[in-house]
Amino acid sequence: MAFIQIKNLTYTYPDREEAALDRINLEIPEGQFVLIVGGSGCGKSSLIRAICGLIPEFYGGTISGQVLLDREDVSQMNRRKRTGKVGMVFQDPEGQLVMTSVEQELVFGMENLGMPDSLMKRRLMEVSGALDLGGIMGGFAPELSGGQKQKVALAAVLAMQPEILLLDEPTSQLDPVAGEEILTVIRRLNEDNGITVVLIEQRLERCFHLADRVLVMEQGKILSDHHAPDTLARWAAEHQMPFIPPLVKLFAGAGFPEIPVTVKDGRKILRTYWPAEGIKMPKGSSSQEITGEAPRDTEKMMVRMEKLWFSYPGGKEILKDINLEIPQGSFTVLMGENGSGKTTLSKLINGLLKPDRGWIEILGRNTAKMSVEEIAPLVGYLSQNPNDYLFLPTVREEITFALKNFHLEDGGISGEITEKLGLTAHLDRNPRDLSSGERQRVALASVLVCRPKLLLLDEPTRGLDYSLKEKLGKMLLDLQKEGISILMITHDVEFAAEYAEDILLMAGGRIVGQGDKYEMLADSTFYASQVSKLFRNIADRVVTLSQAQRILEALHLTDQRAAAL
Repeated sequence: MAFIQIKNLTYTYPDREEAALDRINLEIPEGQFVLIVGGSGCGKSSLIRAICGLIPEFYGGTISGQVLLDREDVSQMNRRKRTGKVGMVFQDPEGQLVMTSVEQELVFGMENLGMPDSLMKRRLMEVSGALDLGGIMGGFAPELSGGQKQKVALAAVLAMQPEILLLDEPTSQLDPVAGEEILTVIRRLNEDNGITVVLIEQRLERCFHLADRVLVMEQGKILSDHHAPDTLARWAAEHQMPFIPPLVKLFAGAGFPEIPVTVKDGRKILRTYWPAEGIKMPKGSSSQEITGEAPRDTEKMMVRMEKLWFSYPGGKEILKDINLEIPQGSFTVLMGENGSGKTTLSKLINGLLKPDRGWIEILGRNTAKMSVEEIAPLVGYLSQNPNDYLFLPTVREEITFALKNFHLEDGGISGEITEKLGLTAHLDRNPRDLSSGERQRVALASVLVCRPKLLLLDEPTRGLDYSLKEKLGKMLLDLQKEGISILMITHDVEFAAEYAEDILLMAGGRIVGQGDKYEMLADSTFYASQVSKLFRNIADRVVTLSQAQRILEALHLTDQRAAAL
């Protein structure tokens, strides 16, 4: 099995002055599971591109130092040998899929390695079963959902059975169940087959406990290297670093001497504090007291839809008898399994698609009688793929394009949003030269500057680190206070728990659940935040970090007082 050595590696992309990688020295033994964390644009993706040889072969630029696989310089390796040794799953599955059929995509890499038919059939059976792709094997790849494309890209790499697996946010578009399943498969490959895994992930609650080692990157350098997640947890808490999951942040912030990495460990710690009848909620920890919510005017509806049905040409019905009302000024999150119809529903709301049966109203107007041009100023839409929005030479022009297109005054809004999303330093750069997370923020900024009446956001937190998610969440809450309605599609349960008001759950093209987040997330098994799981059957309706912090602080203070007596 291969092991990785990186010696004094420095790399700069073409037409850039600052180095993306700055004097990296690193050794990764064979069979190790390494998690790389850090802010958007810190060099994580560049590092794994260098490991697989794409830097500088594909991206160009200037490089010094060495990357060795089994003591052989990766830049000198035969391409077929390198492909058989290292497999990489990119952030954007759109850029990785080359075939139109799912089955053809899965065998494409194996065919290029010259594998015999009998072996390819076995591998195809194994990976399609492991990643639950049986139902879409004959599907048309461009029509799959973002999450399904992500699973296909991963399956195509796994089918080649590389010795080193490089993963750049492989679960960013997957629902919680599918995300857990894939990470379990990856962990099993690491433990049972000895495959070396290097994983980049922003949703650390999914994978933090799986890693043997965690690297923290900042400005192209390895800032910290920890061989156990719990040591990183304590270090990050002491240095107020944002690269820790909510559970770790919760216990560290409350001053507990023990910092758990898993919910199971966290519940064990709580067992030493809570009485048999459960924890009494401290004053100020209930949902109403935390949010300070005033009663909403549910009479004024932003969106109404009734008996809505839709199917793509020649395909099965995607949406089935949808009846839904979204009040003005609300913040609603839509969640559900990949391929359940969430994105299709958003495209019907903004007029890109028209219903087969039923109707949709926006502010009392039937969308069937409105053109896309009439709907666009009212409904701002951010799709899953930020590249759909980027066609101008600079970030500055991208952000202001919609203002000019709709003949709207800037009034300082572009500068305000640019600053909040951390894009000020990138204004004169070509957006296609940015990282995936940075491109996501540019696309989001280009939508937000128009201040639409309704914001439709499809996976806006993909590629964003915890600090950027917090900024985005606060910005959306500010927009909500100004009367803007928000409908957000996401698999990011932690974000939904902290910032949304209401949750919609979809499955099989239908709305199967609807209610406030305290009801929906506290009672869910998989669609639950780490806080909800921690306090299940201990305290009622605990969903947000602020609620949990009040409880833990009260427990810890009580315990300290008892010890002092």
